[in-house]
Amino acid sequence: MSGGAGGRPVLVVGEALVDLVPAADGGGALRPLPGGAAANVAAALARLGGHAVFAGTLGSDAFGRRCEERLRRAGADLSLCGRSELPTALAVADPDGHSTRYDFHLHATATFELTPPPGGLDRFAAVYAGGLAAVREPAAGAVAAVAEQAAALGRLVVDPNVRADRTLDPADGARRLRRLCELARVVKASDEDLRALWPGRTPEESCARLADGGRLVLLTLGARGSTAFLPGGGRVRAAAPPVRVADTIGAGDAFTAACLDRFAREGVPGPGAPEESVRRLLEYAGGVAAAVVARPGADLPEGFAPGAPVPLEAGAHRLT
Repeated sequence: MSGGAGGRPVLVVGEALVDLVPAADGGGALRPLPGGAAANVAAALARLGGHAVFAGTLGSDAFGRRCEERLRRAGADLSLCGRSELPTALAVADPDGHSTRYDFHLHATATFELTPPPGGLDRFAAVYAGGLAAVREPAAGAVAAVAEQAAALGRLVVDPNVRADRTLDPADGARRLRRLCELARVVKASDEDLRALWPGRTPEESCARLADGGRLVLLTLGARGSTAFLPGGGRVRAAAPPVRVADTIGAGDAFTAACLDRFAREGVPGPGAPEESVRRLLEYAGGVAAAVVARPGADLPEGFAPGAPVPLEAGAHRLT
């Protein structure tokens, strides 16, 4: 992958849905916020100034219209986005400040009526895959087809974004996500993702094995920062910026979006990349993620400027 002036377009394949998030007043009400791993990535990438092309399917209901409005306001390109008369999938979020558990309502929704985008993928600097669309049919087959094409070009970036829920088959989902990681040029994953996918190894062991196959692997560790495992050996670590956490929804997606932004502009660090340039990548992505966790929901604040101080909202605890 190589970036051009201003960054080449990035294809983001996957789901747009609505997160039902507890209201800030603690009264038990749920607030609907547009979400979905792929939509979060596309929106954040667009807000960072990248050319994010979202290839998902939007429902015809009010929630679908909110998802579309959110993506348009962020500046995402919806020219490859599908439309469906089915309703939008819902994810009921249960955040505790450190992580978020979800209960999904996915059956017969527009969210997973996904078809591969037409034409070749060589015009894209990178192709993102992962999240629920990678494990939920009928979307999963389309994601797999796009991933195979992108892998052949060396442009596949995967964030497995493992989710556990009664509506999902954990064994089948893990198999699909492991396959995506094996195809990828870049894998971004949390320690929780890797424990779920390779339970017999430590997250660091899984990262090292993936990197030995020629991949760049980015491991996120929440408050403990992040580590890059370079192809063929070498590790670079970066600390997480201190921030008071409102919720962690969309933090990993924002980190991924920031990496995609840099990849589209500068290319992917390869063997022998200077440690300082890799550390700057991790610090940039960590700062973008911090800006998301400092406020409720999965979106960067409008007018967000990378490197600006992260707001510390009252009532949330400090994460160090």
